[in-house]
Amino acid sequence: MDGLGRRLRASLRLKRGHGGPPQDNRGEAVKEPERAQELCLPNFAGGQHFFEYLLVVSLKKKRSGDDYEPTITYQFPKRENLLRGQQEEEERLLGAIPLFCFPDGNEWAPLTEYPRETFSFVLTNVDGSRKIGYCRRLLILDEVEKRHQISMAVIYPFMQGLREAAFPAPGKTVTLKSFIPDSGTEFISLTRPLDSHLEHVDFSSLLQCLRFEQILQIFASAVLERKIIFLAEGLSTLSQCIHAAAALLYPFSWAHTYIPVVPESLLATVCCPTPFMVGVQMRFRQEVMDSPMEEVLLVNLCEGTFLMSVGDEKDILPPKLQEDILDSLSQGSDLQTSEQINEHVSGPFVQFFVKTVGHYASYIKREANGQGHFQERAFCKALTSKTNRRFVKKFVKTQLFSLFIQEAEKSKNPPAGYFQQKILEYEEQKKQKKSREKTVK
Repeated sequence: MDGLGRRLRASLRLKRGHGGPPQDNRGEAVKEPERAQELCLPNFAGGQHFFEYLLVVSLKKKRSGDDYEPTITYQFPKRENLLRGQQEEEERLLGAIPLFCFPDGNEWAPLTEYPRETFSFVLTNVDGSRKIGYCRRLLILDEVEKRHQISMAVIYPFMQGLREAAFPAPGKTVTLKSFIPDSGTEFISLTRPLDSHLEHVDFSSLLQCLRFEQILQIFASAVLERKIIFLAEGLSTLSQCIHAAAALLYPFSWAHTYIPVVPESLLATVCCPTPFMVGVQMRFRQEVMDSPMEEVLLVNLCEGTFLMSVGDEKDILPPKLQEDILDSLSQGSDLQTSEQINEHVSGPFVQFFVKTVGHYASYIKREANGQGHFQERAFCKALTSKTNRRFVKKFVKTQLFSLFIQEAEKSKNPPAGYFQQKILEYEEQKKQKKSREKTVK
C-alpha cells in the first residue's frame, strides 16, 4: 500500500449526530458460541477506499477432536468475477489473515476468560508493499456491532457507504448518512488530522513501559537496522509499542521484516539473519531466548528491561544529539492529550534527523530531465561536527536512507511536508543566531 495506507490507523476521529441526544450504544460481543473478532484491512491505493475488507474471524471447533481453528465467518465485500490472478491473490490474503488474528497458538481460553483488546498486524507482499489489519477481539467496530443486533440487511448498506465514501485529505472531513431502527437517521463524521505523520501512532504504551534512555537506545538500534524483538503479555501493548518505535524513524520508513504480533507458527522469524522489528507474546519468551540469535535487542515491555543487547546501543548516536533528545523529552510534564504526547515524543527525534541529514536536498544534483543524483561524499563532508559526520557515514549505507534518497532523486517537485517544514524552521533559527552573534561582535 502507499504511504496513506501505512499511516492511517485509529486516528480517523468519529463523531455521531442524529435527531435525538448522543448515545453510546455499544453492542455486546458477537453472539456466537466461539470467540470472534472483527478485522478491517484498509486499502487506500487505487480506489482510495477506507478499507479493503471487513471480516469476522471466529474460533470454530475442528470436525475431529476438541481443537479449535480460526475461520472467516463473515466477509464484506464478497468479490465476484475476479480474474484468475486476482482470485489467487485474494485466496492467499484471506488464507493468511486468520493466523494473524489469533496468533496465540493453541492456547485459546474460553470466551468468558478473554479480555477485549485491539491490535494490528502487517502482511508484507513479495514486492515489499504492505497491508495492515486492525483487529478488535470480541467486539465488532462500534458502528457495526450496533447493527449486528438488528440485521445484516442494515449492516450491508452502511459498510457499502463507508467503503465507497471519498477518503478525506489531511484536515478534511467526510460525513456518512445511515439509518438505524428505533434511532432514526444518523450522521457520522470522520475527520483526518491535518498533520498525518503521527495519525497512526500512540506513544502512551511505550512511555508507560520504558524509560526515555531505553527508548533512545531502541531508536539507535533501529536507525542502524538491527534486529529488535519486543515481548509483552497483551496484543494491544505489542502492536502499539512496535508502531511507536517505527514511527520514531520518521521521515524514514522501516522496510525490513515488520510483524507487530508474531504468530506461534512463525517464531522462527527471530532466527532470521536480516534486520527485523517484531513483537512476541510473553508466553513464548523462553522459546525466543533459546533461539540462535546474533546482535539482537530483546525488549521486555512488562518489566521495562533489555534481556539481550549488542552492548553499544548508548554509543551509536552522537553524544550531544543524545543529550538534546533526552533534555527535550524530560520537559513534557504538563501534557494531557494524546496529540500533545505524540508531538512531544516525536519532535526531538525529527530534530535529530533535521540536524544530521536535513541538508540532503542541497546535495541532489539534477539533470535537464529532472532526474536527480545524490552526492554522498559532499553531503557527508558538509557536516562540521566529527561525531555527526561519523554517524551519518554509517547511516547513509542503510536501506532506510537509501530508499528515502531514491524517492527524493525521482521527485521533480521541491521537497514538501512536515519534515521539510522543520528543516526550514531550523535553517531560519541558524540564520537568526548568526545575525545575533554578528551584532554582539
